[in-house]
Amino acid sequence: MGELTIIEEKPVTNTQVKEKLVLLEKEKPLSFRGEKTKEYLSTFVKLSPKETEEFVKKIQDLNIPRLKDRHITKIIDVLPQDLDSIRILLSGETITIKEEDMKRILDVIPK
Repeated sequence: MGELTIIEEKPVTNTQVKEKLVLLEKEKPLSFRGEKTKEYLSTFVKLSPKETEEFVKKIQDLNIPRLKDRHITKIIDVLPQDLDSIRILLSGETITIKEEDMKRILDVIPK
């Protein structure tokens, strides 16, 4: 079997995955795993695609040092409501964010 080469790596939000699944479902029936993923996303995705784009843009506009797209994607998917939730969410990453920056993120996240 040939060797695979990764051309691009880009994090996607749960909202974007849900959109893609809906488009795929129109073309052909989803597999068992696809149906389970769609069911999960229908339960837990709270934002519309437009709202997701707005919040990604708002967080990017905060210009927080070292905050990458994958961190923003995690924040949008989970929608943390307090400082501890953001700390826990980013605890597995090699990133440190000032408390004042975390508060700015919380101000942008919908309640």
